[in-house]
Amino acid sequence: MARGRVRRGGDHQEFWPGYVDVLSTLLLVVTFLMSVFMIAQYFATQESMGKDTVLRRLTRQIAELTSLLSLEKGKSQDKADEIAALQATLAAAKEENAKLSGFALTGDENAKAAAGQISSLTTELDSQKEISNEALAKVDLLNQQMLAMRQQLAALNAALEATEKKDLDSQERIKDLGARLNAALARQVQELQRYRSDFFGRLSELLKNRKDIRVVGDRFVFESEVLFASGQATLTPEGLAAMEPVADAIVQLEKTIPPEIDWVLQVNGHTDIRPIANPTFPSNWELSTARAASVVKYMISRGVPPKRLVAAGYGEFQPIEQGTTEEALQRNRRIELKLTNR
Repeated sequence: MARGRVRRGGDHQEFWPGYVDVLSTLLLVVTFLMSVFMIAQYFATQESMGKDTVLRRLTRQIAELTSLLSLEKGKSQDKADEIAALQATLAAAKEENAKLSGFALTGDENAKAAAGQISSLTTELDSQKEISNEALAKVDLLNQQMLAMRQQLAALNAALEATEKKDLDSQERIKDLGARLNAALARQVQELQRYRSDFFGRLSELLKNRKDIRVVGDRFVFESEVLFASGQATLTPEGLAAMEPVADAIVQLEKTIPPEIDWVLQVNGHTDIRPIANPTFPSNWELSTARAASVVKYMISRGVPPKRLVAAGYGEFQPIEQGTTEEALQRNRRIELKLTNR
């Protein structure tokens, strides 16, 4: 038994140095691998840093080349400007040269012409010295023709004075007619003002309980909500009911106004500033105009003569109240009726 225990202890002592050797070898291998990895990492880092350096150097060179290119372009433009200036100077010099050449040529021709005139005058002077009775007769004939022309001129002056007098008289008559026309128009305006007052009084009495219909200056103003649905141009049943007394009053008024007074009822459509865009109404212009036309068509159906009606659309460009509150927008959406002269 004792011998067996001694043998097992010796086996353990022999096994432990071998285990240590294996661990040492493994540690050396790991250390070697770590060293190799660190060396590889070092070279990779150096290579990456080298690439960054090369990239920065290339970027700097590109910037320098771009600057040089811009400088060369500027120099090229300067050269082009210099060439254009030289060409302009050359053209001006050529033109000046042509002028000088023309002056030289003209000077020679003038000298020749002057010499010819001197010769001609000399000849004429010689011939005048030998004037004959025939030449004197021609001079007398010319004098007679001159006298006849003066007489014709005097007649023309007399005719012109008569025409100017007639023109002055015509202007006086035109001025007088204008004054009388203005007076007649003023009387018509005064008469129309009286009928307009009657019309306003009648409508005001008929519509006195309507808070949504008001008088602004010389116009009756109907809020669009009273007459039309939102975004529509067809009179609603409520709108027809609101327009019925107006149409009846216009029919009665047409019977009382004298025919020489040329009056019309102007129907103006207005919208607020909010835009509309659809196939039926591409803009507020079309919507406001269509609403005014609907009112005019209804007036005609009630017996108002078409020649006494005018429809106009103003879009959003004639507001009566500034601002974007709902109350201001509602007041700007309106139909206006105005009795006026044509």
